[in-house]
Amino acid sequence: MPTLRVVLDTNVLLSGIAYPASVPGKILGAWRHGALEVVLSGFILDELRRVLPRLSHRHGLSSAEIEDLVDILSIQAEVIEPAPGADRALTDLNDQPVLGTLIAAPEQSHANALITGDKALLALADRYPIRAPAEFWAAHGGL
Repeated sequence: MPTLRVVLDTNVLLSGIAYPASVPGKILGAWRHGALEVVLSGFILDELRRVLPRLSHRHGLSSAEIEDLVDILSIQAEVIEPAPGADRALTDLNDQPVLGTLIAAPEQSHANALITGDKALLALADRYPIRAPAEFWAAHGGL
């Protein structure tokens, strides 16, 4: 069976880093152990780099450690360019490049789904393969 390839939204990465025992943490663990392949975009990595310092009380990482972590994630993931102007139904401009990463993925990396906790993105799950972390883990937790 081929390895699942997924796009992880910034909120899943943040939750997984801050709370390793959470479902997002388990998803990151599956990635770390090679049971899952992850596709990211420069936008998602930049957003992670921007938001992680605000959560230092949760993860305890210094600025240098955050830079190292984002660099490691960018090496371990396949980094692709998001498709422009993803979907007009999304009013938050920061959601567009995340969905654009999923839309570009079939052409560039064959990702199976976008995993996100973002309600606006999850609302499009009838049109795109978008899953909440708990839903994804319930279906694929035995990776």
